[in-house]
Amino acid sequence: MNFRNFKMIGYVIYGRGAFNQLDEILQPNRKGDAPMIFLVDHFFQNKTLANRVPLRGKDKIIFVDVTNEPKTTYVDKLAGDLKDEFGTVSGIIGLGGGSAMDLAKAVSLMMNNPGSSADYQGWDLVKNAGVYKVGIPTLSGTGAEVSRTTVLTGPTKKLGMNSDFTPFDQIVLDPELTANAPANQRFYTGMDCYIHCIESLTGTYLNEFSKSYGEKALQLCRDVYVAKNGWDETSDDKLMMASYAGGMSIAYSQVGVAHAVSYGLSYLLGTKHGIGNCIVFNHLEDYYPEGVKEFKYMVEKNQIDIPQKICANLTNEEFDKMIDVSLGMKPLWENALGKNWEQQITRTTLRKLYEKL
Repeated sequence: MNFRNFKMIGYVIYGRGAFNQLDEILQPNRKGDAPMIFLVDHFFQNKTLANRVPLRGKDKIIFVDVTNEPKTTYVDKLAGDLKDEFGTVSGIIGLGGGSAMDLAKAVSLMMNNPGSSADYQGWDLVKNAGVYKVGIPTLSGTGAEVSRTTVLTGPTKKLGMNSDFTPFDQIVLDPELTANAPANQRFYTGMDCYIHCIESLTGTYLNEFSKSYGEKALQLCRDVYVAKNGWDETSDDKLMMASYAGGMSIAYSQVGVAHAVSYGLSYLLGTKHGIGNCIVFNHLEDYYPEGVKEFKYMVEKNQIDIPQKICANLTNEEFDKMIDVSLGMKPLWENALGKNWEQQITRTTLRKLYEKL
């Protein structure tokens, strides 16, 4: 048996106010006068956090549009513009939610790899290390800060650049940055973490490494969304660590049915990842009965709206495209259902599931 030689994050700093040490962290990684480029979620334009970014020399803030999840064309344009303007850069820093961090990872890789980012959608296709990259989450739950992928929508599929070159060299985990996030958005990303845990802990790929992180992340999610009434600083602290541990839990495992199906929604309809997982998971009693029951309780307890009937008016061709994308997520299906998953998941099965959404 061959075991994965798992590439982890280079450095991690955690704590309230950790963002204040960013200038000090970046300094040893500067290369001459080549700038640090900050890809900042456009939500923070004209807000206080953007003014706290420690710019030096030619450093530049680019407010990235994350209205939709990252597209390969957007990654290619950002990397191309930076090469045209600066030739090379010292590093790329992603500040925001999962989409901003995924953009940072992808742009970092495309600074040092030829062609289009669409060429690298898959497993272990990236050949060269990217430039230095830092992830700073302002929402907790996606696990993008620790994952070895950067999920992109390309011309023919939604699939990550999964590689050992993808993880961040540094992450800055500062729970203060997640304060006052919109309740619905915070729930959707938090449930992304919860669903990571359920899919990992019930999957066929599970081992003690994944189980250890997954069980802790699940406990933290339950502390926040089941045990507590209301939201406070402790909630932010716990959910940030749940996100980290949830991301680590799929290092030796994988996600499952909810993610495989939601990728189709995202590709066709542009549904954001967290909310897409919630829309799908709400209908997965046949696969995760206990998890779905608890999920529905958390939805009700936290008074969250889960969109309904988003596939009501789709054509046969549109359903087929979503099914194609979903069936392409083979490791996810295998983790969920085992090596004979193709005997259980047919196009008809998926069509019926998508029609429920």
